[in-house]
Amino acid sequence: MIYTITFNPALDYVVRVNHFTAGAVNRTVEEHIFYGGKGINVSALLANLGYASMALGFIAGFTGDEIERGVKGLGFSSDFIRVKKGMSRINVKLKSDEESEINGMGPEIMPEDVEKLFKKLDKLEKGDMIVLSGSIPGAVDGRIYERILEMLEGREILAVVDAEKELLLNVLKYHPFLIKPNKLELGDMFGVTLKDDAAVRQYAGQLQDMGARNVLVSMAGEGALLLAEDRIAYRIGAAEGTVKNSVGAGDSMVAGFLAGYLENRDYAHALRLGTAAGGATAFSDGIGTREEIMRLYAQLCPTMGRTSGFSSTTLQL
Repeated sequence: MIYTITFNPALDYVVRVNHFTAGAVNRTVEEHIFYGGKGINVSALLANLGYASMALGFIAGFTGDEIERGVKGLGFSSDFIRVKKGMSRINVKLKSDEESEINGMGPEIMPEDVEKLFKKLDKLEKGDMIVLSGSIPGAVDGRIYERILEMLEGREILAVVDAEKELLLNVLKYHPFLIKPNKLELGDMFGVTLKDDAAVRQYAGQLQDMGARNVLVSMAGEGALLLAEDRIAYRIGAAEGTVKNSVGAGDSMVAGFLAGYLENRDYAHALRLGTAAGGATAFSDGIGTREEIMRLYAQLCPTMGRTSGFSSTTLQL
């Protein structure tokens, strides 16, 4: 079973306004409500590709009720922990000449709520997979990712971590199966600007030296680079399409990669499916559909090189 954790799920209220004017009454020309949170996005994309998962996290209030109800329609199971204080977030995402966001606070998560999560995670078994993604609410111990992976260490559970800088660096000692920094985040970890594929490959290798098994670096319109655990590097360009939505594209890449890996353990296929999944969401209003993913998959073809003398080709498809 694949488990995803969303510490602070939300209802995302996405509205489009023609030429938004501050201080005036603006009327929407388009509006959507999505069930948000990085782990929820991963679970939703996995469901679209036919893979079951269990979404974990914390919910509260009437918004939490709606999140719990709504994800059932997305095709995956949930086992959220209900907390007593506050309410699950409503995030307002305004699309106009520029994009703006107002994100809610979320509920107050108490230590006893976190312990309930650990009791659920203690039931994971050999061969299960856990996806840890996104930021950690202020009410939760900043070492929560480390605590989770420490508890699961030695159980042969595949851990996936998609987080920024210190959150990611601090878990490498537990040898996560997959990490997914983007190009800017990777450079920021080492205080450098990554100007070409060779530099991306070099610093992805440093993350492997620190403990990561597979390093997937997303590079927006430039595609992605995967440094697999056998030290073979795979490079793929971006799919072709018009970007409509930046929310959830990275989560979709993670989910697509996992689906591809679980299908046949082939890293080139996993990278190709992950890139197609990320593009499908970026080109859609919500999470990419299977049909759109497979259409984009047909466009893409990864190239491969070994650790010594690595070379790559950017495929702008």
